Amino acid sequence: MTIYIGNLSYNVTENDLREVFAEYGSVKDVQIPVERESGKKRGFGFVSMMTDEEENKAINELDGAEWMNRVLKVNKARPREERKPARGSWGNKQNYSRHY
Repeated sequence: MTIYIGNLSYNVTENDLREVFAEYGSVKDVQIPVERESGKKRGFGFVSMMTDEEENKAINELDGAEWMNRVLKVNKARPREERKPARGSWGNKQNYSRHY
């Protein structure tokens, strides 16, 4: 299981998150996604811990907590949704032949 942390400060670092979640158990992994073009943080992150019990305790304690002048949204991460290709993309199989 992975924990989703929303409404993060844009100044937060992976070490900051690791320190906070280490109070609830052993942290396996921390990720803070960034935008591809700008490299700016997106305002959310993910933390994985060693056991479900540690993750549940962290979720219960930190959801709604104020940290770095933000009220955190902390819950179980949902599986990533499969993205569909955009309409009109190269992967679109429609035939666009013109008739003159």
